[in-house]
Amino acid sequence: MNNPKVLRAWAFYDWANSVHSLTITSAIFPIYFPIAAVMANNSKEINFFGLELVNTAVFSYTISAAFLILAILMPLLSGIADYQGTRKGFMKFFCYLGSISCMMLFFFEKGNYYIGTFGFLFSIIGWGGSMVFYNSFLPQIATPDRFDELSARGFTYGYIGSVILLLQNLSMVLMPQWYGNISGDLASRISFLSVGLWWFVFSQIPFHYLPTSNSNTKKESFWLGGWKELSHVYAEIKQNETIRSFLSSFFLFNLGAQTVMYLGALFGSEELHLPTDALIITILLIQLIAIPGAYFCAKLSSKIGNIQGLFLIVCVWILICGFAYTVKNQMNFYLLASGIGFVMGGIQSMSRATFAKLCPAGEKDTASYFSFYDVCDRLSTVLGTFIFGLIIQLTGNMRNGILVLGVVFMLSLYFLVKIIRSKSNSLILG
Repeated sequence: MNNPKVLRAWAFYDWANSVHSLTITSAIFPIYFPIAAVMANNSKEINFFGLELVNTAVFSYTISAAFLILAILMPLLSGIADYQGTRKGFMKFFCYLGSISCMMLFFFEKGNYYIGTFGFLFSIIGWGGSMVFYNSFLPQIATPDRFDELSARGFTYGYIGSVILLLQNLSMVLMPQWYGNISGDLASRISFLSVGLWWFVFSQIPFHYLPTSNSNTKKESFWLGGWKELSHVYAEIKQNETIRSFLSSFFLFNLGAQTVMYLGALFGSEELHLPTDALIITILLIQLIAIPGAYFCAKLSSKIGNIQGLFLIVCVWILICGFAYTVKNQMNFYLLASGIGFVMGGIQSMSRATFAKLCPAGEKDTASYFSFYDVCDRLSTVLGTFIFGLIIQLTGNMRNGILVLGVVFMLSLYFLVKIIRSKSNSLILG
């Protein structure tokens, strides 16, 4: 517990894998995919296993499919990991699946959309799967008084590392003369390769220092043992009203936050008609401001408690939704992005630390516990992006979707107030 080398190594996995979230999920790949995922005649209506689909729809469906697969698989796999003591092994598997999938995107040339689609799909599965086991190490290597600061440190490492690599990759895309006048296509594909290599290489630091659990010598089938571990944790969560209330609140405010993160650039491009360079500046702005946001919220939670801190952050999110509804120019969009970045870093790091504190002290089944946290994360992202898209389809106005997200944030406050009134856990209450 609290070994400085182990704590630094754990946080470094955020440095390793966050490049996927920025370069692949948010910045370069979403721009490259609609250009490269076309038919031979440049039609954006592609034949995908016999279905005629618009390439942007394929992109959206791929994200949803990846998160649904994670939501189905991770609870059982986490139960097996706890039963067999193979948490680090599973983390390695998903890490390598994701990093190698990113490297495969180097071969995603124009018209070769199957490689692009499945490379993207498995990169998300690798990223999301490894994060479950990564997060579950937190209560195994640190005492609760370190959770807030350590979680914030991990997100900070991730923000810094992802910005460094993105700037390098953007220099290839925007300044090709520095690299022998390479084409934008090749520059983009090299950036995908660099993400996979970065992720693979830097992940060796946490894999070297993180502890390896003792293997389970029981003769019972690991499938059956995994189900039993999962059932055991599920029964404990059902009986723990504080955990149930927190997961309910997390599901709702994460639905709002993740929807903003995944579709914020779409709002800027489609609703405000901002140029690509403005959108890239916005993405970088969010990443950089998230760093002080994460540390500020860690300090805030130490002063007033995690739940009270989350309550205040969610209130800020509600104000942000109100402001977003009125945004009509580029400068206000930058102000909006600054506010989002500050609370995005805070709400992510504090949520992880809060749930780690809610895991029973001395509990070995932390991967199973965090799988329920992960299911709430993934399903809320799927539901949030689906609702936002449905509102756009029905009303033709993204701003109406923003109002709905504001209401979702308000609903999440009910469960936080419920925890505060219960006064049931001194670790998360001020």
